[in-house]
Amino acid sequence: MRIADRLPDDQRQKLQGMNKKKRKRKPEKVDWHDIMGMNRDTFKRSKGAIRRR
Repeated sequence: MRIADRLPDDQRQKLQGMNKKKRKRKPEKVDWHDIMGMNRDTFKRSKGAIRRR
C-alpha cells in the first residue's frame, strides 16, 4: 500500500501537482579555466631573476 492511498483527496491532488512540475536546471556560467588557474601567468627563475614565460 502506498502513502498516497492514505492521504485525503486535497493532499493527493497537491502531491500529483508537485510530481508534474519538474525544475529545470540552469546551465552553470562558470569559467573553469579561470577556476583551475589555466589563464594565469607562469613564472620561471632564470639567472637569479623571476621572469614571466
